[in-house]
Amino acid sequence: MDSVILQAQSLTKKYKHTIALDHINLQLEKGKIYGFIGQNGAGKTTFLRLITGLAFPTSGTLSLWGKSGTTALQEQRKRIGCMIETPALFPTMTAYQNMEVQRIQRGIPDKEIIGKILEMVGLKDIHKKTVRNFSLGMRQRLGIAIAFLNTPEFLILDEPINGLDPAGIVEIRNLLKSLNKKYGMTILISSHILEELYQTASDFILIDNGKIIEEISEHELNEKCKRHIAIKTVDVQKAMLVIEEKLHTDNFKLMPDNTICLYDYLSDVEQVATILSNANILVIGLSISGDTLEDYFLNKVGGTSNVKSSEN
Repeated sequence: MDSVILQAQSLTKKYKHTIALDHINLQLEKGKIYGFIGQNGAGKTTFLRLITGLAFPTSGTLSLWGKSGTTALQEQRKRIGCMIETPALFPTMTAYQNMEVQRIQRGIPDKEIIGKILEMVGLKDIHKKTVRNFSLGMRQRLGIAIAFLNTPEFLILDEPINGLDPAGIVEIRNLLKSLNKKYGMTILISSHILEELYQTASDFILIDNGKIIEEISEHELNEKCKRHIAIKTVDVQKAMLVIEEKLHTDNFKLMPDNTICLYDYLSDVEQVATILSNANILVIGLSISGDTLEDYFLNKVGGTSNVKSSEN
């Protein structure tokens, strides 16, 4: 059980006559990056609020690191970092000053941690600029920085890349994957940008109408969606030989139209392109094909007709 970070059993949350979460049963394991997927109003934010103590369940049980009960849960939540909904920031303060307030409130003794974290999220060199003059993306970065402040074992992020430009999205993705790999940090990310989740998460949780409808690993998802890298080249035989020898895989198939479908290296297309280029193979097409995560999710919930317009 040491590997279990969170366990929810029949967890239910009602708001008057609305059931936001309906008997959720879920277990999160240490060291994984979970992508939390659901339409607006599906119950994602409600569940995150229950984990972090911002709301309380109507019924059912929640445990963190095997501990349950009000007092024990509050103690375990010190091991969590989170950014849920819009970060609460002081608009007249700088990024550093906002972090310093949080550091003092949480009783974190290490002052030097602030500069290190601001550098990690790309905010170290903004100096005296106050939060009121920040872009939405900069505010998101600062919210993520605050979530990192206590060096959490379990990081919860609600729409962390909202407002970020493409370069910023890649930076945050690389940062999260680095934290996961270096520190074994467990991460739970809720995002409506499903293709970005696909490139970040190792496991996916699908929620609809307050119910968990599926838990699926990246490998299982790739199998079901038949995701692959479609490679078009004028030298098919040489390309297949290079793939087998240099990428050490035979998990590919030659299609009737001479497209090579490579089922490995989906998260590292650049490496595939580099290997082929170094072998002087002319590639005229290289792309990821198959159902997207969005396609898969919409098929699970019955298509776009079920999209809701309100958050809970």
